[in-house]
Amino acid sequence: MSTKIAGLAKKDGYKNVKVYLDGQPAWVKAGNMVYASKGNIAKGNIVLIDLRSIKKSEAGRIARSISIPYETLDDRLDDIPTKAPIVLYSDSIEEADEAAEDLRDEGYKKIALVAGNYAGWVKTGGKTVTGPVVTDVSWVRKLAKGEVGKEDFMKAVSGADTGAVILDVRTTDEASEGGFKNAIAVPLDQVGSRLADIPKDKKIYAHCTTGARADMAAQELNKNGYKAFFFVANISCTGNDCTVED
Repeated sequence: MSTKIAGLAKKDGYKNVKVYLDGQPAWVKAGNMVYASKGNIAKGNIVLIDLRSIKKSEAGRIARSISIPYETLDDRLDDIPTKAPIVLYSDSIEEADEAAEDLRDEGYKKIALVAGNYAGWVKTGGKTVTGPVVTDVSWVRKLAKGEVGKEDFMKAVSGADTGAVILDVRTTDEASEGGFKNAIAVPLDQVGSRLADIPKDKKIYAHCTTGARADMAAQELNKNGYKAFFFVANISCTGNDCTVED
């Protein structure tokens, strides 16, 4: 997506355009922080954690947030699903950063922060609530519209589902390092021009390295009459040996 967007920016007249090719996965792997969008904080399938004191949380907190003061975080790890997307906020960027690092050290992979913490949320007009806090974590993985689950995706990978094919929409360089054995490789920016290479009589399960490009590919295919879905997971391949972390 980065190269495609950079090209659009240049067409619009921007001169100093650069691309971080390794993208968000490499950024996070290097220990850097990411920030959740306002829409995801408000409605996403996440666990939103208020790291401030219960007293502060009662006085005002982001709607849907769970009160887990930072000093109790280690004791609450068993209550927080490791596969859940976690969004953290506090009154202090240092505390939020430390909590994110602590969770990453414990194996949590999907960690984001609220930009500007609680004060930043209030400043942008985000919804807040007051009163007794919620301390119980209740989270269930929900498939987004157009998303295929891991079980169905892996059936197509193994060939058990003959009515579906895997579409690899990573770049040519990425795909050259390896991929699923029977996948059709068509980079995202070529999907629209290579529809003839993609069977229209089968379900299409698109994947990339995380799911963002796969989502865009599925949308493009569905506009052209395909029955396409996207798979969300961290995928890395060496030859035909692929690791899938959902």
